[in-house]
Amino acid sequence: MPREPIVTMKSLAEELGISPSTVSRVLSESTNGPSRWASDRTRQRILDLAHEVGYSKNPHAYSLRTSQSRMIGVVVPRLQDFVLATIYEGADEAATEAGYFTVVVNSLDDPDAHTSKVQQLLDRRVDGFLLGDIMMRDQAVDQVKRAGVPYVLVNRRSPGSVSVTCNDYLGGRLAAQRFIETGRTTFGVLAGDPQASTAHDRVRGFRDAVREHGFRLDDRAIVPGGFDATAGHQAALRLLDHGTLPEAVFAVNDFSAIGARGALAGFGISVPDDVAMIGYNDTPLAPAVNLTTIHSPMHDMGAQGMRVLLTMLRGEAGECCQLEPSLVVRDTA
Repeated sequence: MPREPIVTMKSLAEELGISPSTVSRVLSESTNGPSRWASDRTRQRILDLAHEVGYSKNPHAYSLRTSQSRMIGVVVPRLQDFVLATIYEGADEAATEAGYFTVVVNSLDDPDAHTSKVQQLLDRRVDGFLLGDIMMRDQAVDQVKRAGVPYVLVNRRSPGSVSVTCNDYLGGRLAAQRFIETGRTTFGVLAGDPQASTAHDRVRGFRDAVREHGFRLDDRAIVPGGFDATAGHQAALRLLDHGTLPEAVFAVNDFSAIGARGALAGFGISVPDDVAMIGYNDTPLAPAVNLTTIHSPMHDMGAQGMRVLLTMLRGEAGECCQLEPSLVVRDTA
């Protein structure tokens, strides 16, 4: 006769559509009084299902999971990146206000290091994760999902995950509209890494707006690369190799815009006299070099990402959120 399936916190959580950590915390509490971790309705659903299926705690697992660490793991490629550092500041402030503290680790854009750092934080029993600048199909996301720990993505999105991002599609459109309003009709794009949703969405918004206004954007004028000044310099050189110099260049990152400007200057090409240029993010270097750019609310993104995560830690559903970008006009476009 086949065995009946074992009822676990994970199976309860899957049946209810909530995180295993929330189920664990509710079942670990006294049945008297309100829950610290879930709404009254969610708590009652958990208790009712546990009673219905005859769930009983594993004493050893229970002893390991009865206390909350009050730690949030924050995983980023590198904190020397101004965008990520600013996002982290916002997240850390929101965590501190709620009585949590953050543990931040750098993956250095190494997939093996990424999963290793996530596992280290799991071993230290963080209550949740904020994952910054993940790539598409990032293994760390699956790793955290399997562990049943609540998480939120910040700055970049991925299907099936709760994320807090800038509306990068709109940001790309704003850049295109600025060029068109100022009379530019031919365009180049320094597109960043195609595995990053930020780059993908910014390029898509820019391309759609250009085409809606009846202009053409040659695929050869969309040059992939990285997000730093060196990558921008190299991408600009590849753009020049295609022959015709565009009247306007959109760089999906301020640093790549600055690197591209240096590359063009080396050929005697002036920004904005010969080529208009728009960057993205509005980092402190942008006003220093009078770069027209798209402002991304980086600090608010981190704070909102943390607030969404804290909502999930209370047993409530997390919802994706997009913050609005804005055009900052300076000298280059």
